[in-house]
Amino acid sequence: MNPEIWLLILVPLGFFGVYVWRLKRDPDDEDLRDTGQAILDFSRAFPTEAIRSLHMTEDAKTVFVRLHDNKAGFMRNMGKHHACMLIDPERITVEHLETGDGFVVTFLDNQKYSGAYRFKSPGEAAEVSLWLLGSYLEAAEVEPKVDADQAAEAPEDALPSPSSSG
Repeated sequence: MNPEIWLLILVPLGFFGVYVWRLKRDPDDEDLRDTGQAILDFSRAFPTEAIRSLHMTEDAKTVFVRLHDNKAGFMRNMGKHHACMLIDPERITVEHLETGDGFVVTFLDNQKYSGAYRFKSPGEAAEVSLWLLGSYLEAAEVEPKVDADQAAEAPEDALPSPSSSG
């Protein structure tokens, strides 16, 4: 066979091999932990949602997002981009892990994203689980309201005086 024909076959085949190899390579650890890219991907997917906070799992493959109106979002790293979705608290179940640093989420609508997720600390895991269940409230938002009737029935020493500090 003619060498030019072999060259015409092997050169494009080599370029195709390099292209496939670059697509299949695992992203670097720095690429996985890039929260800026996660924010951009979520903003592209949901441009009307404002991000309040986000927490990345210990393996950096998943990001849980808390939105401005106390909704929650979910992002799975897919190499060069993130798969994003909003979470409906009525369509998931959350169970704690024995270690306390994570939880098991079952997505009723998207079973492929269900699984165990671990975080850097138990506090982080607890906070994210509250986001997912739609029951996370800021401390300032949870001030007990006292009706006028309840205040009138309370003993005088139970109510703080205006001059007391503390």
